[in-house]
Amino acid sequence: MKPIILFDLDGTLIDSTEAILESFYHSLKVHALGLEVTDSMITSQIGHPLEVMFAGVGVDSGLIETHVRTYKLYYRDISRQKTFLLPNSLEAIREASEFARLGIVTTKTGVYSRELMEHFGVMHYFDVLIGFEDVENRKPHPEPIHKALEKMEKSDKGIWMIGDTRLDVEASHRAGIECVAVTSGYDNAEQLLTLTDIIKSDVLEAVRYIAQRG
Repeated sequence: MKPIILFDLDGTLIDSTEAILESFYHSLKVHALGLEVTDSMITSQIGHPLEVMFAGVGVDSGLIETHVRTYKLYYRDISRQKTFLLPNSLEAIREASEFARLGIVTTKTGVYSRELMEHFGVMHYFDVLIGFEDVENRKPHPEPIHKALEKMEKSDKGIWMIGDTRLDVEASHRAGIECVAVTSGYDNAEQLLTLTDIIKSDVLEAVRYIAQRG
């Protein structure tokens, strides 16, 4: 039986920073709140659910659902044109598929995420994709990982998560699986070191590390 590798998306396999920022600002503009919001205020929260991100820049709780809805409609229109596979991601996916079964665990909308991965021509490598609508509790809660593993035949050869934020590392620890953190995304090495010392520069290095571990 092959091992299992679960991948985060943003900052791990893909770069959707431009699409996220544009969609975020679009929602704020449409609803004309006049908040002083910067790129760093938004990007520092990537990986968290959109509800948390809008709350984090000062959107009133009663307006968050409306902002999220506006964001998602706009994001779906622009995401394919303004989202890219990170360097080495395609090679990493192909190499990983040779020795492991693959899944995706993300806080992004699963439907849109699947469309993106199909657009990139890589969705067929993955047995499962778990998005925010598939769970009640998002990372760092372990439920998304548990949900992915429920849909995959369990492995006695090891189960791994690859992700770029402390949310991924914490979720992995709480789910009782191994994690390789990568610095290609939104948390830096210093932040990741608070939870793990298994840190690689990108997803390809992470996959090769897992392959060496057998």
